[in-house]
Amino acid sequence: MHRRLNITLPEDTIRLIDTVAEKGDRSSFINEAVQYYIKQKALTNLREQLKEGSIQRAQRDLGLAEEWYDLEEEAWQKNQQ
Repeated sequence: MHRRLNITLPEDTIRLIDTVAEKGDRSSFINEAVQYYIKQKALTNLREQLKEGSIQRAQRDLGLAEEWYDLEEEAWQKNQQ
């Protein structure tokens, strides 16, 4: 299903689109560009959320690593013998 939209773009943007889109194919080009942009924004947002979550859990994770370090070191030493 398609819907017709009336949009206004700067003349420079239209010239730029016309340099890469085939004649009469502006709609398809704009559709692809918008979908690509939205996917990239979603990936950027996901990366930011993961980064923020990692930072928030860093202290907890460090504490857990410190708690288990001695036990893991002991197990590693036994496996080396």
